[in-house]
Amino acid sequence: MDHHTLQKAQCFQGNLEKIAKSTHLVRMGHCLPGTMEKICLEFSPNNTVLATWQPYTASKDGTAGVPNLQLYDVKTGTCLKSFIQKKMQNWCPSWSDDEIICARNVNNEVHFFENNNFNTIANKLHLQKVNDFNLSPGSQPYKVAVYVPGSKGAPSFVRLYQYPNFAGPQAALANKSFFKADKVTMLWNKKATAVLVIASTDVDKTGASYYGEQTLHYIATNGESAVVQLPKNGPIYDVVWNSSSTEFCAVYGFMPAKATVFNLKCDPVFDFGTGPRNAAFYSPHGHILVLAGFGNLRGQMEVWDVKNYKLISKPVASDSTYFAWCPDGEHILTATCAPRLRVNNGYKVWHYTGSILHKYDVPSNGELWQVSWQPFLDGVFPAKTIMYQAVPSEVPSEEPKPATAYRPPALRNKPATNSKLHEDEPPQNMKPHPGGDKPLSKTALKNQRKHEAKRAAKQEARSDLAPAPTPQSEPRNTITQSASGDPEVDKKIKNLKKKLKAIEQLKEQAASGKQLEKNQLEKIQKETALLRELEDLELGI
Repeated sequence: MDHHTLQKAQCFQGNLEKIAKSTHLVRMGHCLPGTMEKICLEFSPNNTVLATWQPYTASKDGTAGVPNLQLYDVKTGTCLKSFIQKKMQNWCPSWSDDEIICARNVNNEVHFFENNNFNTIANKLHLQKVNDFNLSPGSQPYKVAVYVPGSKGAPSFVRLYQYPNFAGPQAALANKSFFKADKVTMLWNKKATAVLVIASTDVDKTGASYYGEQTLHYIATNGESAVVQLPKNGPIYDVVWNSSSTEFCAVYGFMPAKATVFNLKCDPVFDFGTGPRNAAFYSPHGHILVLAGFGNLRGQMEVWDVKNYKLISKPVASDSTYFAWCPDGEHILTATCAPRLRVNNGYKVWHYTGSILHKYDVPSNGELWQVSWQPFLDGVFPAKTIMYQAVPSEVPSEEPKPATAYRPPALRNKPATNSKLHEDEPPQNMKPHPGGDKPLSKTALKNQRKHEAKRAAKQEARSDLAPAPTPQSEPRNTITQSASGDPEVDKKIKNLKKKLKAIEQLKEQAASGKQLEKNQLEKIQKETALLRELEDLELGI
């Protein structure tokens, strides 16, 4: 935000004087320096309205307190409207990109205002216990996704509507219900034709994850919906739409995480394998994808050409807390900002081929709180041909020190072993070949290779033990032999495979949102033991 805009904000509210004296702008619930009170600020898309919120305080006599959500006209500084907004969650009204409509959640309704006239409610969307909503991007026709959490055994659901058609049972464009959802994140694509819903629970009842459990759902305005099947178990770190609105990328699974691009049928198009990553960023033109590992990861980035699915570069931006594509689709900004990190603050400008073009380090007695690109309208910068050769730079490259695995003292003077904590999976093109069958999933392909290797090893062992055939020997009537040569073992293998298939079906039912019984959950928990037993039998152990 520029200095002129910040000066305008100072006249709106007495508490903003504290912000003007500080060197930064407090947004979205950060505490002010020297006070425990929280003040939130948000500007409307065209910067015509400033919304401010501070904690609600009820009167001592039990009557309603003073309105704590204020909407101000940026040009005149006058207060357009005051509301009581008790909760900090979803405190800010939501505008369409052109500011024609504005909406806010009130009890069991979503109230809609038009042309920033907040004295008259233009329309209402009534849904019992509606918890959250999300307006679509772009201009008319406006669409809205609403979320209602489940209760008393009923599933949660997300519905899509077109403004202002809210009346009647057939008004919804689409509906998707699911279980296992304490909260959701709803992501519209740029063309407002589909929504991705990340459903999260606070606690993972299976005990597999400390951070709860997430599932990914797809719902389109034409009525289609699906559960996005993620081949690796674990949390969903990030989901992003391509600007083309025809595909999306998900980063998921226990570390090292997988990243996969899906089409609008929720079929995998390309699997990037596994790696240290927890975020994904499409370029403004949608032709380049950056997979990155920030936060508690070391900042490794993978820059991919997503038209040809070819790796362009692998730069490392250590200690980064912020990432942004330049509107030109060629340059990248990474930064280390306070209060997330208060040391080594600064920012770097990269070319996507991996070269650092500019670097700024904040002095040790200072802090960097925010950095951003100058905004431009879509279409100002045309897409350019992708380069693979690193562009020249006068800034010396920073080669990160190679990370070495920790070795306990007892093993430090001994030869290194080839053991790995995790099995790395390479990238794989998942597009079906013309005229060919649908390719196997990564897990199925890996299991197939294991079985083929075991089968080849057993066959080789039998050939070593079998006597060499003599020319005089007459061909004998062949008796159909079992795979292991032992009918009892074969029977056990068959039963184990039957149980594993049933467990796989139960897992698919759970992923689609079906509530499983206690005995069914116990069956799923036995999967690892059954797989180990099957492997031992097939190897003849």
